[in-house]
Amino acid sequence: MGPMFARTIEKPLRIEGDRRSWAWTGRRIGSREWLLAASLLILLFILLTALFPEWLATHPPAEMSMEILQPPGAAHLLGTDQFGRDIYSLLVYGSRQSLLIGVGSVLIGGLIGTLIGLIAGYLGGWTDSLLMRAVDVMMTIPGILFAILIAASLGPSLPNMMLAIGLSTFPGYARLVRGQVLSIRSSLFIDAARTIGAGHAAIIRRHIIPNCLPQLTVMATIGVGTAVLISTALSFLGLGVVREIPDWGYLLSLGRSYISIAWWISLFPGLWITLLVVAINWLGDELRNRLEPGWSGR
Repeated sequence: MGPMFARTIEKPLRIEGDRRSWAWTGRRIGSREWLLAASLLILLFILLTALFPEWLATHPPAEMSMEILQPPGAAHLLGTDQFGRDIYSLLVYGSRQSLLIGVGSVLIGGLIGTLIGLIAGYLGGWTDSLLMRAVDVMMTIPGILFAILIAASLGPSLPNMMLAIGLSTFPGYARLVRGQVLSIRSSLFIDAARTIGAGHAAIIRRHIIPNCLPQLTVMATIGVGTAVLISTALSFLGLGVVREIPDWGYLLSLGRSYISIAWWISLFPGLWITLLVVAINWLGDELRNRLEPGWSGR
């Protein structure tokens, strides 16, 4: 009687636990979808500001007025700076340069790192040891410090900033691609390709690179946010591109002297940068979950 009674009350408890588990999983999936939708909307808006700033800005970016250091209001959504310029319009027009730096830096760093990783992982031996030791030495230098050194040496310009950030980030791509190539080159389909007479170039082009693309896509997506942060830091330090329309990092730097009386000059550029980086990182995480089903980081 005792064991039967125990089995009788055990089943409803287990069903209730299963219901709670399914409900918690549903809420978790729902929140992830909402966050993904919000991230995509943020990225879409910033992309539109970069492509069509004249449509979304409320004032010409270089227009100066007598309304100096005005707080956010109806006339100026995010306030004005010390020159009477509209902060919102400056942020809209500064989106293009920030996104160009982010995407261009990822292309430079990704191409260099992918090439090094392919050569090291596929050839192996002393070539692998030599290239990876050089990459290890590069990784001992903080990326932001290396970018500062290159930017200060080459001078402030858009190509130089992209090159500085790209060279500071390529070691991560090199190690990622090398690890993928080492695991792929020992697969059976690679041996089959060699058996039917496929050359090294064909194997790399048709088999190795396509299998590395999912991981590279995720890393490159997150790398755009990292590049934007590094470019903001360089501009904040005065090593960015000097133009009539300041970028986000330079706006942050301009607001330092007025933080006690005009907090909006630094606050809204900082929030703009934060939203962009968080949205990109969340998109990268979702791409990892969809492209790598075995990923269990979440």
